[in-house]
Amino acid sequence: MIAVPSHIASLKPYQPGKSVAEVERELGISGSIKLASNENPLGASPAAIEAIKASLGELQTYPDAGRALRYLLADQFVIRPENVVCGSGSESVIATTLRTFLEPNDEMISSEGTFVGFQVLAHASGVKTHFTPMKNYGYDLAAMASKINDHTKIIYIANPNNPTGTSVTTADLERFIARVPERVLVILDEAYFEYSEQWPDYPDSMHYRWDNVLTCRTFSKAHGLAGIRIGYGMAHSDIITKIMKVKLPFEPSTPASAAGVAAMGDRDFVRRTVELNRESLLYYHTEFERLGLKFVPSLANFVMIDFETTDRAERIFNGLLRRGVITRPLHGFGLPYCLRISTGTMEQNRRCVEALDGVLSEEVKAS
Repeated sequence: MIAVPSHIASLKPYQPGKSVAEVERELGISGSIKLASNENPLGASPAAIEAIKASLGELQTYPDAGRALRYLLADQFVIRPENVVCGSGSESVIATTLRTFLEPNDEMISSEGTFVGFQVLAHASGVKTHFTPMKNYGYDLAAMASKINDHTKIIYIANPNNPTGTSVTTADLERFIARVPERVLVILDEAYFEYSEQWPDYPDSMHYRWDNVLTCRTFSKAHGLAGIRIGYGMAHSDIITKIMKVKLPFEPSTPASAAGVAAMGDRDFVRRTVELNRESLLYYHTEFERLGLKFVPSLANFVMIDFETTDRAERIFNGLLRRGVITRPLHGFGLPYCLRISTGTMEQNRRCVEALDGVLSEEVKAS
């Protein structure tokens, strides 16, 4: 057998949520709904779908590496194309960033209970990463700042955080960035930006133009393009120039770039998505409170429920699964006593709450 470094041998790969087909095959049921992966319940931007179809006649040529999309993003955010990098999802941009900047003796800082994708990338990098304990299900920025030392190279913050749905406030982020040395790169993962930007205290990192901050966003969520893999990062040109040296030369693909360009123009689709999500969150928050559940108010397109023990979380998950409702256990995130439930259509949301009510009633009868 070919040996791998110890940090790779001990690495647990990312486990995506179960698909509807997989669940129905395993349980012999039909009509299931998937509320496990924070996908857009309205589907994909129609404009993006048409753009993908139109791009299929160009598959014999190499992609433009997102050039057209970079220029469009630059116009929207009033920056230069040299400040933008595109990739196969924002996670790809983050992965390339770690490869670009990390050296063997460097260190990173983030939080426990953060995005599992970053946790996998951090362990795969082989460098020491400090994961500070959460505070009220969110980032304890003061604790993270206290971990900064001469070896710190990268700090990762998901805002809002997946899977907790919590967000760092404007004042807290400003105080934190003021404590970060200019030599340290802060990655702000704003994958759920469109759902959060209307919250009065949400800090849009692009308002600041910090020289040592990389803002990462995606078309997977509000634009409904998770399956085509397209995301982007925005930062000082010095940061982007270095990342461009390392990224795959023809990433993203031609259909993905075309989808991103078209999706940017489909503002009505994003508006309808955000409105539905706002209604869904209000419904979830109200119903989960009625059911006496310990949940975390969310600024994203999901809600996390804390069932306090791993056994109970697994029982609730399996009970929902038998009723055809797929949710997300959070073992991989380091929160095995929690479940994350994505927002769906209002019909799907009501079905989820009805199923959850039924599982909880069974639990009371069995006690």
